[in-house]
Amino acid sequence: MDNKAQISAEMILIMGALVILVIVAGKWIFDISQSVAGNVSTVVDAAKDSTINKM
Repeated sequence: MDNKAQISAEMILIMGALVILVIVAGKWIFDISQSVAGNVSTVVDAAKDSTINKM
């Protein structure tokens, strides 16, 4: 019975570590996507302003 409890405890720890890893990776990817969206928005705004000024 102790062996099964040990395996169960290890599985819980592994699953917890995986959940934390997924959350951290998701936050990192979200931050990168927000940064890229901000940069694209800045470039589009600059292109729009430049085009309007050329008219």
